[in-house]
Amino acid sequence: MILAGKVALMTGAAQGLGKAFADILLKNGAKVSLLDINRAVGLEAKSEFDKIYGDKQTMFIPCDVTSDDQLKDAFKKTMEKFQQLDIVCNNAGVADEKNWQRSVDINLVSAIRGTYLGLHYMSKMTGGAGGVIINVSSLAGIYPIIFAPVYSASKHGVVGFSRAMAGALAAENLGVRINVLCPAFTNTPILDHISSQQTLGQFAGLQQVAVQTVAAVGIIEPSLVAEGFLQLVTDGSRSGEVMRVTKQKGIDYQSYPKN
Repeated sequence: MILAGKVALMTGAAQGLGKAFADILLKNGAKVSLLDINRAVGLEAKSEFDKIYGDKQTMFIPCDVTSDDQLKDAFKKTMEKFQQLDIVCNNAGVADEKNWQRSVDINLVSAIRGTYLGLHYMSKMTGGAGGVIINVSSLAGIYPIIFAPVYSASKHGVVGFSRAMAGALAAENLGVRINVLCPAFTNTPILDHISSQQTLGQFAGLQQVAVQTVAAVGIIEPSLVAEGFLQLVTDGSRSGEVMRVTKQKGIDYQSYPKN
């Protein structure tokens, strides 16, 4: 996929990985609809992008991805402004074992909701021109982490859902690819609270395990993950792929037995 002239919708776009993904899309000529629950940080991110790429390349939409109405409205506004949609990235995510249902709602349910909304606008069956969906999971979606079981479950769900959807879309020839991105611990705001009581919930006693795990696995930069993201978006031969990004191996792919 050549990105010049393409339109992307990005959840969790105001900071961290979402902001890095938006930046690399903009660098390659795409337009980006920036969705985030944090209005102040979102407007700041748009202002930064406007100075570099011009104010017509982005729009910011305050959006709580756990709200079906707000997410539907954000997709509608994106289409009204840019008149097309080619790329959807369901990136919004939290680590919150204390309020564990929030983790499931944001990490998994919103990714499912965003995937179906993306299909509504991009599927050739509904008059779309095709496109690609990137669902952001985590290395914890492949290898569970004991100090965040619900986070691990939600991210495993993203992987399983995305792989199954990729097969279904290919079987029905809908013209939409789906890939999954599974980064290791990344230098983003979520990492600042990895061993907090809010993050660990009833497993606050595993605080030291969390710290030691991060140290052992290592921390990567958003720019490296963005390189992998760009590969998944632009390589039209890839669908149903699960990309890992780690300190040890950089960008590679998780292998699964062939059915």
